[in-house]
Amino acid sequence: MKPTHAAPRRRPPGSPFHDKVIPEPELFAVDDRVTHDTCGLGRVVAVEDDNVAVLVQFGPQKLRVPSPFSKLTKL
Repeated sequence: MKPTHAAPRRRPPGSPFHDKVIPEPELFAVDDRVTHDTCGLGRVVAVEDDNVAVLVQFGPQKLRVPSPFSKLTKL
């Protein structure tokens, strides 16, 4: 006898139990203007391999921000 595997249940459109949609990570380039939740306005100085991390200049300080960039927004 074959085991029965039920198909995944379809949820109604208004259901709060929908699978979470994972947003695509933002891609940054050198000289992009950005804002950080804690540090404020800055400019991207360097981008590591395939946006693994970015180095951002915030006035006199530089900060390395690793991916995912939840606190960093491109302007």
